[in-house]
Amino acid sequence: MLKKTTAEFIGTFWLVLGGCGSAVLAAAFPQVGIGLLGVALAFGLTVLTIVYALGHISGAHLNPAVSVGLWIGGRFSFKELFPYIIAQILGGIVAAAVLYVIATGNGSSIGNFAANGYAEHSPGGYSLLAALVSEVVMTFMFLIVILGATDERAPKGFAGLAIGLSLTLIHLISIPVTNTSVNPARSISQAIFVGGWALSQLWLFILAPIAGAILAGIVYKYIFSK
Repeated sequence: MLKKTTAEFIGTFWLVLGGCGSAVLAAAFPQVGIGLLGVALAFGLTVLTIVYALGHISGAHLNPAVSVGLWIGGRFSFKELFPYIIAQILGGIVAAAVLYVIATGNGSSIGNFAANGYAEHSPGGYSLLAALVSEVVMTFMFLIVILGATDERAPKGFAGLAIGLSLTLIHLISIPVTNTSVNPARSISQAIFVGGWALSQLWLFILAPIAGAILAGIVYKYIFSK
């Protein structure tokens, strides 16, 4: 269990540092900013690299919603669920702390720090309902891809590509809506440093991804499993 939780800690650390770091440090960097496409790719690449680096140790969930969805889908033990979630949240918070130190190193404020939000805190001004639907549906599809790509009947060795690319696509769709969560650990880590509005809206980015993951676990288990 120590090896597994350490892998989840490091993997989630990399996800938050790579994904949110690209948004905070590089997205709008003068003249050479990577923009929305670059941020979306950064999130996908962090997952892609960690799946192949540490997936054989812990499964590379990197996300409490993924762990819950895999448990509901019959792929993950309940006794490991909360140790995984704790490790993921701690990894995200430590990554956010590292990013905070880097981001403020030139005297700048952290701004919104890539925190997730809706209404006036949505990048595109999208409503609470739009944010809720987006997060539930995107997480549902993310879990369908994960459950399908890791099914014993699926082609071997390609799960990391499918999962990483699906997360990239999810970000391409939903960054304008919520800054894209689909991951409570990622949302918690950034909200802690932003405080205020980010903490007050955090409930949606915990509950909606978990709801989407539970729904996907049920669908895959009872419709697509053997």
